[in-house]
Amino acid sequence: MDNEKLYSTIGKITEEKYESILSKMSDNTATGKDRSGGEILSEIIALAKNRLSVAENEKIAEQGGDVWVERTSTSHFPHIRLHGGALEDDPPDHNFEK
Repeated sequence: MDNEKLYSTIGKITEEKYESILSKMSDNTATGKDRSGGEILSEIIALAKNRLSVAENEKIAEQGGDVWVERTSTSHFPHIRLHGGALEDDPPDHNFEK
């Protein structure tokens, strides 16, 4: 199975489900499970956006641009997998393509 297509499909379904839950919430028809699911999906979407932002900022920094990066020095890449940033202690260009 093509992982890239799988991940893309998961992302699209996640967005669709989240939008559906938001619609239910605005119509005041959401159940407790809908609201809990919406909270989790919201966090997943935010983490994905953060991870992509980190990768983009690191690319800009590597090219000499002035951007904020999630590391304390040029050699230390923090392990913050659950928070959506860098995947490992290695530079992001070794991780984000996996």
